[in-house]
This record gives sequence, C-alpha cells and structure tokens, in this order.
Amino acid sequence: VVTNGMSFHERDLENANAAVVVQINPEDFGGEENPMAGVEFQRYWERKAFEAGGGNYRAPVQLFKDFKEKIVSSSFGEIYPTYRPGCTFANLWDCMPDYVCESLVEGITAFGKFLTNYDRPDALLTGVETRTSSPLRILRDDEMQSNVRGIYPCGEGSGYAGGIMSASIDGLKVAEQILKTYKTINDKE
Repeated sequence: VVTNGMSFHERDLENANAAVVVQINPEDFGGEENPMAGVEFQRYWERKAFEAGGGNYRAPVQLFKDFKEKIVSSSFGEIYPTYRPGCTFANLWDCMPDYVCESLVEGITAFGKFLTNYDRPDALLTGVETRTSSPLRILRDDEMQSNVRGIYPCGEGSGYAGGIMSASIDGLKVAEQILKTYKTINDKE
C-alpha cells in the first residue's frame, strides 16, 4: 500500500492533507553495495503497510496520540480519513523503521509549535508514503551530466529531489549548468 499526502484540487474538504517526509539515506538500506537496495527497501515497507491494513488495499491509520505511544487506535476523534478504498486501525510502527517513526514524532511535535492543531491528539497518520523520491539515483558528474555526455538527470525521477519544490530547484541548478556549459562552448567557437 502506498499513500500520498495530496489534497484534492479545490482543497475545500473537511481535512487538510500533508505528507511528512523523513530523509532516508543509502546507508540506511545498504544502497552503496546494491543499486537495487532502495527498491527492495521501499517494497518491504509497502508490503508491511499492506499487511497492517488487512491485505485488502486499505491503508493503516493511527491517531497521533496513539502513534506516540505505539498503540493501535480504536476510534476516531473529530477527524476522519479520506483515503480510498478505506483505512484500518494499525500500529504504524510496524510499517516503518523505528528511526523514521521517531523522526515523525519529533517533526510533527515541532510543527505543532508553529501550526495550530498540527499535532492535535486526534490528528490522523495514514501510511505509508514511500514514493516521494526515486529509490535509485542516476549518477551525475560535477557538470551535472550522466556518464552519457549531454544527458542531465534531474528532479524526482533521477533521485535528486523528493517533491515539487526540490525538483524545481534541482531543475534550475541543472539548467544553469547547461547554460554555463554551452556558453563556454560557444565562446570558444
């Protein structure tokens, strides 16, 4: 099961959805030795979420107060899930590595200091979102080219970004490098 923290285009429903992302590094899953280790890591946790949701494509869900205590929720508060085809109460600690869960508790609590009700006890966590960035990274050199000259991997699909903003910034950096590279070539001619 894979979820997405997006809101519907008009954003006029009862809930505001957001993805809370924790950084995962290649050393977290043995990615230095095995280029496919990121894909295996991703699939492993998606399978755990599928099982926690009951094996029927329902997403595992947990209230924030229960997530902090590592206990399965038994009822909703004022907030109800919008995930389709539905949700099943589960312990999300079974669906993610401990360091990810610990980071989520820390991050959501910190957000709550600046965003009213972000960390409210009945806030729902629906999991897991594993597709924010590519589990593979296409290597690029100092000029941002791949090992094939003229190919400039960038953004989410190439493993250099984890969302629309970071993909945009990476695209700008690559575009600047392309302009610099071709300006230098044209100046030499």
